[in-house]
Amino acid sequence: MEKYSQYRDRGSGISPFIPNNNPSSTLTLILHTFIFLFRLPLFLFFATVYFLILTHLPLPLFVRKVLLWGMLGIPGIWWVDLQLDGVKRGSLSSQPVARVPGPNSIIAASFTSPIDALYLATIFDPIFVASFPHTRKVQRISLQRASLLALAPVKQQLDAPYPKQLTTIRAIMEANPNRAVVVFPECTTTNGKGVMPLSPSLLASPSDNNIFPVSIRYTPNDITTPIPGAWTTFLWNLLSRPTNCIRVRIAEPVQNKPNEPNGVNHQPGESSSSSSSAASEDGETPTREEQRILDKIGEALARLARNKRVGLTLRDKAAFVEAWNKNRR
Repeated sequence: MEKYSQYRDRGSGISPFIPNNNPSSTLTLILHTFIFLFRLPLFLFFATVYFLILTHLPLPLFVRKVLLWGMLGIPGIWWVDLQLDGVKRGSLSSQPVARVPGPNSIIAASFTSPIDALYLATIFDPIFVASFPHTRKVQRISLQRASLLALAPVKQQLDAPYPKQLTTIRAIMEANPNRAVVVFPECTTTNGKGVMPLSPSLLASPSDNNIFPVSIRYTPNDITTPIPGAWTTFLWNLLSRPTNCIRVRIAEPVQNKPNEPNGVNHQPGESSSSSSSAASEDGETPTREEQRILDKIGEALARLARNKRVGLTLRDKAAFVEAWNKNRR
């Protein structure tokens, strides 16, 4: 992979775009083929019926969650390792409700696979939004679109003009006070080995609402989708093994609010009013204080996933994907 060395982070040497591969023996390959051929029609039929028909029906929340768990169960996702950052195992039930994401909170999630959106929808029943790298505005999207976005072309997030129907996280939360909002602030998927610079969309969130950094990782790790359009590889890796496991880590909440323990303090001479109005919702450069909020969230995501932040941007990924596809051809 030395041919892609220019797409490694200079400080850490991490390449967040190269797909993860797990070797297998001939006997294992035969077994996986049988499992894949059995599961593929079931998964495609279930997903088609749910997204084309059932998702448009006024089903009770409990029924929708059961259906989503069924979709996760087909590829063998039976076990989820959930842990709160700084909380000992076995003591989750004793933690206050405010320690986990809930209604009227924001989930800043890592983005590595279409399964991210399915899992978050199953647990939190949130509203999904798509972020863009140079604007604080977001686009409200469906669960189906959030899943498809994991394998969508990078240019959809990179190139202006942005979609016309843009709004802000604040506006969405004011209109839906009983729902959580899921943001993928990296704007694109990685292989789970690094955290890319975050979109300023989180800076348009209400100051009194908690922002929960949430890291989602998989075992085996090859169901991550850093390469757009690689649906065949993704479905094979997802459906061909007996089981897949999810590891979820939730950090302490951060607030988009200065002078608070979980927010970010002002520099001398700065005021809260100036920090909130210094950059517009159309995407001006964040102030130093606002950048510290993004850094705090990025550092939490990196710590939870036990990896590092990288300086590679969406434009770097677009160049990598072009080089990768050219080499494959």
